[in-house]
Amino acid sequence: GSINVVGAGTTIEGNITSKGDVRIDGTLIGSIKISSKLVLGPSGKIEGNIEAKSADISGKLVGNAHVSEILYLKSSSRVHGDILTNKLVVESGGEFNGKCEMGKSAIPIDSINKSKEAVGQ
Repeated sequence: GSINVVGAGTTIEGNITSKGDVRIDGTLIGSIKISSKLVLGPSGKIEGNIEAKSADISGKLVGNAHVSEILYLKSSSRVHGDILTNKLVVESGGEFNGKCEMGKSAIPIDSINKSKEAVGQ
């Protein structure tokens, strides 16, 4: 898969969709939906919602996070929003303000919709 990088000093306004890994060291004002891994570097900032298979957050997220597998909040992370994930790891010093729901309820929304369509609901 591809690796996409938003470098430090770069600001993107708009939504990002990708099937490959994404690393953000700059600023994203908008939502991001990827089917792989998201890395938000220490200098990175996202103002919008994220949806990813897995994520490592070291920067600032102002928005909700939907991570279907595992979400790592590193010691420098600052998250202001709700989290929906299967597994959560928070390093000492990491900040999280919002509500968190964990476990099987973190299955990606697309998978739930596809299974309902298959059953005819």
